[in-house]
Amino acid sequence: MRIGIIGAGFAGLGAAIRLQRAGFGDFTVFERAADLGGTWRDNTYPGCACDIPSHLYSFSFEPNPEWTRMYPLQAEIWDYLRRVADRHGLRRRIRFGAEVREARWDHEKSVWRLSLAEGAAEEFDVLIGAIGFLTRPNLAGIAGLEAFEGVAFHSARWRHDVRLAGRRVAVIGTGASAIQIVPEVARVADRVLVFQRTPPWVLPRPDRAFAPWERRLFRALPLAQRLLRWAIYARQEALVSGFLGGQAVQKQLRAWATRLIERQVRDPRLRARLMPDYAPGCKRLLVSNDWYPALQRPNVELLTEAVAKLEGRRVFAASGAAREADVAILATGFTATEFVWPLQVFGRGGAELGATWRRGAASHLGISVAGFPNCFVLVGPNTGLGHNSIVFMIEAQLDYVLRALRRMRRRGLRTLELRPEVQARSYGALQARMKRTVWASGCRSWYLSEGGRNDTLWPGSTLEYWWRTRRFDADAYRAG
Repeated sequence: MRIGIIGAGFAGLGAAIRLQRAGFGDFTVFERAADLGGTWRDNTYPGCACDIPSHLYSFSFEPNPEWTRMYPLQAEIWDYLRRVADRHGLRRRIRFGAEVREARWDHEKSVWRLSLAEGAAEEFDVLIGAIGFLTRPNLAGIAGLEAFEGVAFHSARWRHDVRLAGRRVAVIGTGASAIQIVPEVARVADRVLVFQRTPPWVLPRPDRAFAPWERRLFRALPLAQRLLRWAIYARQEALVSGFLGGQAVQKQLRAWATRLIERQVRDPRLRARLMPDYAPGCKRLLVSNDWYPALQRPNVELLTEAVAKLEGRRVFAASGAAREADVAILATGFTATEFVWPLQVFGRGGAELGATWRRGAASHLGISVAGFPNCFVLVGPNTGLGHNSIVFMIEAQLDYVLRALRRMRRRGLRTLELRPEVQARSYGALQARMKRTVWASGCRSWYLSEGGRNDTLWPGSTLEYWWRTRRFDADAYRAG
């Protein structure tokens, strides 16, 4: 069974390791970049870190007793992924600089034909998409980027050659990247302008360094590290009811966030500009101890408006107000609802997956899609989280995919294809549940498509998702 994997981030590397362990040795990982790591390779901005604790934001089958902090920085996560790849000898199975432009199902031969940017073509019996949805920068439709006389770049394409010390820097956005960038940039820039369209809910970040004795304990007694991992998991999972409509947790989240802003922001007028008017969790909850202090530095100015355009060396707000800037940093997130773009995936009858999903990203468990045989998606539609570790979800998906592949191998099957009626039932039930969640309570967020659908997040607990993926539901598929 020849298996093609697209992407060498957490999901792609996890797939490669699990396939190798299960005896599926004929696989190739295609990675368009020159190195592995996905999100943690691309995002190198100052202060870049994870908002899930390190011992949970890692593979359960590859624990790392050497984490230096409770919340790991980007460089440490990237090092972890590279060490894991080297430990399992994966580099020889990864084709770097190999961008897959198109994947097309050949019905006659029952294979996936991959076309690469370099012009080569490869055939595989099974396709695993591990592209992820935090890879394509969202430029937010801001006019004048090309003609801006200063330097403008997205946070995920950080320009390390651009000097910020002593310069006027505009940071556009106040999401997960911005609250990490602004405190760092404010320490060196002459002036920092922060453009806030909507204030985020911010929770305290219980971060600390691990003492040398703790790391020695984790090395000597792996059970201690595993117990910490499950304690972190239980704490994170306890938040889920607040996202699913539970008022008790909602009140607790609001109380934690309100206490933080009241303690850190003394000026009542500034506090009012920073206080959200939507339910906690409707937009992504953020964690930081230095966001509010950074906004009160004498060299930082907060403008509570969206940016309309860049012109000359000025940044214009929607109201017409303008500020001078030498550097504009777009902390505007990603096009998370364009799940496979720019890759084009053509299934049975020539249907293109990206175009199909623009009308509603229907799937079964975010893994399988009707009309796309022998194709499995990792971190697909409606598998994102607002409260826990995406690595847990990836491992549940890998368990499901491995069970499907074992069934194909055991029974000598050439194809497995999701039944359309199963997909319709699964997607309909999921969207009905979504209406009762905090994400449908009225705010504008990157979770939502242009039509207002939430095709990004899982409207349940991770425990439920694990339960639903713990076995392969063969009756949901046509076998050939």
